[in-house]
Amino acid sequence: MYPLSRCFFLLVLLLVGLLSGCSGSPHLLSYPFDPGGRSLNSPAAELSPRIAGEYVVFTSDRFGRQDVYLFNLKTSSLVNLPGLNSFDAIASNPDLSADGRYIVFTGSRRGKVGIFLYDRETRQLRNLTANLAAEVRHPTISNNGDRIAFESSANGQWDILVCDRAGNLINVPMNPQ
Repeated sequence: MYPLSRCFFLLVLLLVGLLSGCSGSPHLLSYPFDPGGRSLNSPAAELSPRIAGEYVVFTSDRFGRQDVYLFNLKTSSLVNLPGLNSFDAIASNPDLSADGRYIVFTGSRRGKVGIFLYDRETRQLRNLTANLAAEVRHPTISNNGDRIAFESSANGQWDILVCDRAGNLINVPMNPQ
């Protein structure tokens, strides 16, 4: 029997194929199961998968902590993310830009939750909400990676805020034209 996490990923990949307008009949993409955690499928929990282009980003507790992983569908391998994951942080709800350069996620470090942006090209990790006195959750990033939306409790309720890659809040008009 397959572990639940593997079945979930195979289902996600099947659905992505159906939704992406692939020609011909849908087919199941099968990646090898790796008990050492070096592939898309492992015995650990794979959480919140998102797909963009040739990449799948997700969090997993493969090595005793919840980290962000990036899998390249073309090369069938995990992508190295130097400087992203740390021993004292818990990552969740990742998303990525269409080209896979930018990864945004919720990170919890020392009891403080923030929205973090990782740039794969520069290998820099930035807390976009370090100066925001509120709880934050569920980030998403635009296709080109220049805008990040997330939920914030700054007004005593869950509102959606939008910021740029530097963490500057963007005023979104109430009635866009």
